[in-house]
Amino acid sequence: MKRIGVFCASSEKMEHMYYDAAYQLGNWIGETGRTLVYGGANCGMMECVAKGTKECGGTVYGVVPKRLVTDNRVSDYIDITFYCNDLSDRKQYLIDESDILIVLPGSVGTLDEAFCALAANTFGMHQKRVVFWNINGFYDLLFQFFDSLSSQGVVNKPWSELLYKVNTLEEIKQLCEK
Repeated sequence: MKRIGVFCASSEKMEHMYYDAAYQLGNWIGETGRTLVYGGANCGMMECVAKGTKECGGTVYGVVPKRLVTDNRVSDYIDITFYCNDLSDRKQYLIDESDILIVLPGSVGTLDEAFCALAANTFGMHQKRVVFWNINGFYDLLFQFFDSLSSQGVVNKPWSELLYKVNTLEEIKQLCEK
């Protein structure tokens, strides 16, 4: 798996450990000669993962909606830019250009991207792994909700076929080697 898609927060108000984790993921992507595919913003965890990738020799694909350009929020770490009109286009580019999708902590935008990827997998539009990195238990409540959906019979595929829950960067590395 050479192209690593990352969904994550653009917020700059999170605990420092999340930015460190994003940077470490970027370092690993760069050190292993992989390509980061991400949302192209110059803030929050998004900028950390891009910086980490670039500083360690990796390639960075930025999927940049027009609004980021207008707001002057485009990262300087991008090697190849995919311009798009809106967030719907951005999600499709991110999914199409990635071999695997890693979900780091984030809010509505991150979850929107992750759910879109999960729904497309459920529908058979791709077979890409969607990996939630549960840093410091960030997604524990979401996983409880997923379990609730299963117990209520509304999930057509077992979660184990749709998503992976990991707690460490080491687990991500292992999944990318399979």
